Amino acid sequence: MRRVGPRPVALALDALTARLQPATLLAEVQRAWPRAAGPFADVATPFSERERTVTVACPQAVWAQELDLMAERVVERLNEELGRPVIERLRVQARPVPRPDHAGD
Repeated sequence: MRRVGPRPVALALDALTARLQPATLLAEVQRAWPRAAGPFADVATPFSERERTVTVACPQAVWAQELDLMAERVVERLNEELGRPVIERLRVQARPVPRPDHAGD
C-alpha cells in the first residue's frame, strides 16, 4: 500500500534521535523533560540520575526554588511520559549545567 502523501520530517528525526541516544534512564528523562517539565524545561536541565533520583541544574536560584516546590508534580509527569514509575525524586541544584566531563560532580 502506498502512502497518500509525504510524512513529516519530525517523525524521522524523532526515530533517528531515539536510536542515537544512549539507552539509559537519564537519556530517557532528558528526552521526556521538555514535555514533563513544562515552563521549567527552558530554565533547568537534568544532568544526573542515581537510585531513582534525577538531579537537575538550574542556573537561576529563583527558578531552582520554584522547581523544588513543584518537584512532586514534575516527577509525576516524568513517570507518565516514561510510561512507568521509575523516578522517585528530583534533586534541584541552583548551579550552571555541568559539562559532560564533570557530570558526576
